[in-house]
Amino acid sequence: MKHYESSLRTASTVEQAQDAVTKLHNSVTQALSHPNEQTLTQAENSLEHAEAAVSHAPEGSVDGHGVDLTEERLADEKKRLAAAEAANSKTKQ
Repeated sequence: MKHYESSLRTASTVEQAQDAVTKLHNSVTQALSHPNEQTLTQAENSLEHAEAAVSHAPEGSVDGHGVDLTEERLADEKKRLAAAEAANSKTKQ
């Protein structure tokens, strides 16, 4: 019953931010492989959620543990999303 045990676990703000950035990564990967308005919009929505989660991450961290890495991952995903948007704009031309 591992799923039951994990559902009882309450995630810290850092864990929530890490999860949000992982979901952003997946959305950006989808947008890169299938650049269209729908996948880009989903990735942009995911970015907004991840940015909000990362902004709250320090509140639940112990001495900032994990926050820097999460912020770095967010910055990397922003770059990947920009590349997906650029690829999409090129296909429209």
